[in-house]
Amino acid sequence: MRTYDIIIKKRNGYSNTRDELRSLIRGFVDGYVPDYQMAAWLMAVYFNHLDAEERLCLTEIMTDSGEKIDLSSISGIKVDKHSTGGVGDKVTLVVGPIVAAAGLVFAKLSGRGLGH
Repeated sequence: MRTYDIIIKKRNGYSNTRDELRSLIRGFVDGYVPDYQMAAWLMAVYFNHLDAEERLCLTEIMTDSGEKIDLSSISGIKVDKHSTGGVGDKVTLVVGPIVAAAGLVFAKLSGRGLGH
């Protein structure tokens, strides 16, 4: 599946299929889809939007695109305070200990793009 065709389809106002979105995301994560092509697709999305099915598919594909940690061996409710790395984001430093003190298991995970 050619990335160019996925971009053109979205640019022309059509919906991308789950397979097209999976190919695009997997290719980007693996380094086969260059930044300029992803930027072109994102611009097409900006102007033509994602429909509900595309949003669902994209969310599921992105969720499945990374490594997963199995926390099933840890009993109790497990929570995460996710951060996109915004400037001045100090909330995690306060929330983590408070949540842990309340008896919840607290996992702090960083996104792929943060470089941690």
